[in-house]
Amino acid sequence: MTDKIADRDGFLIPGYLQKGLSERVHNLLWRLMSPLPDRPYCALKYFVIRGKFPNLKSPQTFTDKIQARKLYDRNPLFSRFVDKADAKALIAERVGDQYVIPTQWVGTDLAAVDWCRITLPAVVKPTHASGVGRLLYEQSDVGRLLKDNPSAEWLAIDHVIYNREWAYSQLERRILIETMLLADGRVPWDYRLFTFNGKVSHIEIDIREGQQGYSCNYTPDWQKLPFYDPDYLSLYPGEVARPPRLDEMIHIAETIARDIDFVRVDLYAAADWVYVGELTFYPGGGFEAFEPEEYDLMLGQKWRLGFDIPKR
Repeated sequence: MTDKIADRDGFLIPGYLQKGLSERVHNLLWRLMSPLPDRPYCALKYFVIRGKFPNLKSPQTFTDKIQARKLYDRNPLFSRFVDKADAKALIAERVGDQYVIPTQWVGTDLAAVDWCRITLPAVVKPTHASGVGRLLYEQSDVGRLLKDNPSAEWLAIDHVIYNREWAYSQLERRILIETMLLADGRVPWDYRLFTFNGKVSHIEIDIREGQQGYSCNYTPDWQKLPFYDPDYLSLYPGEVARPPRLDEMIHIAETIARDIDFVRVDLYAAADWVYVGELTFYPGGGFEAFEPEEYDLMLGQKWRLGFDIPKR
């Protein structure tokens, strides 16, 4: 089974929760559907997950527009930004290399790494997939990684077949080792800044408290929003303190996203630093749920598409 990212206590990092039997049944169904062309595949998969077909002729909701992007948006910039290794150079060009997580190695076989040159703690993950990887705190973690070397399994992950996410068809699949970020000795929370036409709309925060994962959303002026994805994580019941570097985080996201109609800029932040984790062009493959449901449309109305939809 593909590795899910867990911290040193074995707690799965939010966003990477295993869904057991239901997930396995769905994965079997997606494989059976894989011979279908992109348009019917996306429509049918959306129906299975959301219980209705997407509007692909005149998309209005956020998730409909993600489906349309997968089918019709061929912006060559996307393939450079979705590559977790190559994106670092573009991020440095736009906002400065002080916001880029240091890379220690990029290649295709973890057995070929000169581990004497790797500084721990570190994160190892594919450059072309999300929710997969290992956290390496000490040499025993490296030993376990090499014992069952997952390189081939990771390189076989294909978002093009699984979710029809075009940008991933344009890059070379590799494996990345980068320096692990820690805040107070723990993997920091994930701040996901949704930008529409270069402006931050809202910020999703992935939270860990004890052995429980939560999620919630805030406006750029730090007012809590009522919506969340019930299929992802539970809604955080309390309030989240305003990040001390929030203005800087918003500036980073909007600078990176200045010429992109929609992109989610994922950041890690602490009191004395901010780093860009990755850029996401197809959140949840465009199958995310919304509670309340009307927020799917509300977010979709903020997105002025930067690509044309065929008249057919």
